This record gives sequence, structure tokens and C-alpha cells, in this order.
Amino acid sequence: MSYIIDRRLNSKKKSTVNRQRFLRRYRAHIKKAVGNAMTQRSITDLNKGEKIAIPTRDLSEPQFHHGQGGVNDRVLPGNKEFVQGDRIPRPGGGAGQGGAGSGASDRGEGMDEFVFQISQEEFLNFMFEGLELPNMVKRKLAGNDSFHTVRAGISEEGTPGRLNVVRSMRAANARRIALTAKKRRHLKTLLAQLTEEEQKDPALRDRNKIQALQEEVRALRQRIERVPFLDDFDLKYNLLVRQPRPSSKAVMFCLMDVSGSMNQATKDMAKRFFLLLYLFLQRNYERTEIVFIRHHTSAKEVDEEEFFYSRETGGTIVSSALKLMQKVMQERYPSSEWNIYGAQASDGDNWNDDSSTCYQLLVNNIMPEMQYYSYIEITPRDHQALWHEYEGVQSLFPDHFAMEQIIDVGDIYPVFRELFSKRVTS
Repeated sequence: MSYIIDRRLNSKKKSTVNRQRFLRRYRAHIKKAVGNAMTQRSITDLNKGEKIAIPTRDLSEPQFHHGQGGVNDRVLPGNKEFVQGDRIPRPGGGAGQGGAGSGASDRGEGMDEFVFQISQEEFLNFMFEGLELPNMVKRKLAGNDSFHTVRAGISEEGTPGRLNVVRSMRAANARRIALTAKKRRHLKTLLAQLTEEEQKDPALRDRNKIQALQEEVRALRQRIERVPFLDDFDLKYNLLVRQPRPSSKAVMFCLMDVSGSMNQATKDMAKRFFLLLYLFLQRNYERTEIVFIRHHTSAKEVDEEEFFYSRETGGTIVSSALKLMQKVMQERYPSSEWNIYGAQASDGDNWNDDSSTCYQLLVNNIMPEMQYYSYIEITPRDHQALWHEYEGVQSLFPDHFAMEQIIDVGDIYPVFRELFSKRVTS
């Protein structure tokens, strides 16, 4: 059997190309493992790497080998039990090799699953692959410190580190050719005359003419050699310019219900969802601000630490969070400059007629300014008034409002991908 081994050298990180090829080949296994990890990890471990196991049956490698050629004669032994056309009975249970109940054996060998580790960077790449903030538009340049360097041709001036050797040598060669072309043609003529004179019969040679030609050739060669090999104005430099990178300013409002109806398991699922959202924004968007709002009977804007770890609780008035969100939008985030997003998590319980107030706030004040608003309801029970009011909002803003239900931890990652998957624009 013949094997082809690729021994081409890779610069610097020698295994990077092969590793990326391996990750592409087993993408399905890795994405499945990433999805499973989201349901098994604690909140503090969501952004770490992961061990991936690949079944042995999926590790087969393509091979080159010689096929059987030529003409072969074979003599196969017959048997006294079966003839052509007979059916061979299937072995009974446990009779075949490796059948159920075959028990342990002291013979044979096999292979364990292939296990490898993916880094935190690779884990997050697979976790957030194919996701985006919907309806993002470029409002204006966010600040003046977002630039990227691009090639802009060749310059006559620059630093030694940007010297373009090929273009410099090409310019030097062109200059030498231009300055010495006439002299070289004259030198070629003189050499031809000198050769012709030296090949004459000794009695017919003109020594004075030969000597004069030799002197002229020597002088002409010296003039050609005095042309410098490389001059200052031959040097060419790569021109790099900084161009502003238009970036969209975006703000994400995270509204989490921490009322008494939200038990600890429900709060943990809400925190998992918002932590996924936080990691996604921090990784994929440079200029995105996050506003954390916790609410029970009253709402309060908090920092990241208090949002995820505070134990404050109380009754439930969802409209308090929406009113605070509207106030912050008006004071700090004008829709003419910002892409405004919202994400709300609740168990669906709300105080009396407050759900209709939420509907009015969303329809009249908040949704006209929003790029996208997502609502998740974490409950195994039937939907209550808040969900039904939000269905009315969704019917008015189908492209900018989304609703999903989460029942257990296993639903969080699929729901997150459903809410923020890339939309195909027609």
C-alpha cells in the first residue's frame, strides 16, 4: 500500500493550515459538541475551550493503493452442505462475532474514540458562527480612532522597513539600461572591429589601430562601470495609508425579570441566555454598548456584576423596565445615530393589567425606534397575558420583533441561534 505524505513546510505556525483543514472536515461533530456543552457547563465556564470526541468509524482516511491487475485463475473449494441458490440461515442471537451477550474476550483489538481539544477562540468561533444582529445599518462614523491600513501604491519616500526591493531593483536596472544603452551599442561595434582586425593575417594587421581600439574599449567600459548600480532615486517604498473604517454604533438593552415568581432555576436560565448574548456582542461587535436593567416592581439600571449576581427580588411590574428603557433611549441613544436593540427575559407573570401597558409602550414609543427586539419566556406552563399582548406587537412589527419560549436548559442555545441567525435578504 502506498501513502502520500505532505512534507511541505509551513511558515511560523507550522500546524495551523492542517488544523484548520481538520476543523473544517469534522465541523459537524464539533458543532454538535459545542451545542451539548452549552447545556452541561456552568455559567462561569461558557467561554472556555472544549474536548471533542470523534467516533472511530468517522476517522477513515482516503488512501492510494495499487489495484489488482492482470489475469488471475482461482480454484475455490466447494462444500457438501450448500449448492447454488440455497439460503444460508442467519446465526442465532449471540452466536455471531461481537453479538449481544457475547461477553468479554481475551482476544481481538479495537480503537477508542479520537479526542482532541479546541481552544477558547475556536470554541467561540463555532458557538457564534452564522449569527448577527439583525437589521444593522451604518449610521455614522463612530469616533475617529477606528482606522485600518491599506496599500496605496508606491512612493518615492518612506522608511527602510517599507522598502520594495523588487520595484527598487527594477528601477535601478531600467536606469542603467537607459544611461548605458548607447555606450553598449558603441562598445559592441568597437569589439567587432577589434575582433575583425585581430583575425587578419599578421602581415596585414594594423597594430596602431588595434591599440587605439583597445584603448577606446577600455575607456568605454570604465564609463559604463561608473554608472552606479543603485542610486537614491531608484529606491521605491510601499505606500500605506490609514483609512477610516465606518462602524455602526449599536446599543443592546438587556431586561431581566428578577421578581419572586422567577425561581432560581428560571433565573439561571435567563442568566445563561444573557451571558451568551454578552459574549456574542463582545466578540463580534467592537462598538456596541450594553445597558443592563433588572426589574421586579421597579426597574434599575445596573452594571454587569450586579446584573448577573445580585439577589434582589420582589413583585412583578414589567412596564417599569420598559419605561426605564425608553428614558435611557431618549437621554443617551438617539435613534438617528444608534442601532438600538432589546432583549427581554421573563417567566410571563405580570401584575394585573400591566401587560396592556407594556403593549402600549412597545407599540407607541419603543418599537418605532428599534432595530430588533427579542423576547424569551422561560416557563413550561401555558402562556399568560404578557405573551398574548406581545403577539400583538409581533403582528405589527414582524421583521423587528421576535418571541421564543424556553422550557429547559437545552433550549437556550437553539433559541439563541434562532433569534440571532443571519437573515437572507432578497
